[in-house]
Amino acid sequence: MEADGAVVERYKPRGFTRLLRAFGSSMRGLSGAYREEAAFRQELALAVIVIPLGLWLGHGPVERVLLVGPVLLILIVELLNSAIEATVDRIGPERHVLAGLAKDLGSAAVLLSFVLLAVVWSIVLLGR
Repeated sequence: MEADGAVVERYKPRGFTRLLRAFGSSMRGLSGAYREEAAFRQELALAVIVIPLGLWLGHGPVERVLLVGPVLLILIVELLNSAIEATVDRIGPERHVLAGLAKDLGSAAVLLSFVLLAVVWSIVLLGR
């Protein structure tokens, strides 16, 4: 919206062009997370070990999905947490209770995704 209240429409690609641009944005996001976020690199290293292990240890497709899924969820949640942190940092360097809460909530989400990984692996592997 402009200052006078008029709505300004912007060009939004459709179809294959939109898919290509979305893919490019996703690749830039993954590259940026790998380059800038130590936690993402550590969790990616964990995924490189745990995903093949889950595929090997799982008996059948359902168990394999249960063992691999939480690891991918950890990566997804870490990307979202990093986006929250980058946004908060962009707003300003001063400390604010809500900025701290936003970062803590993102961190808690990552922690819960690790708890999910531990619970699922325990149930699947120890429940045999």
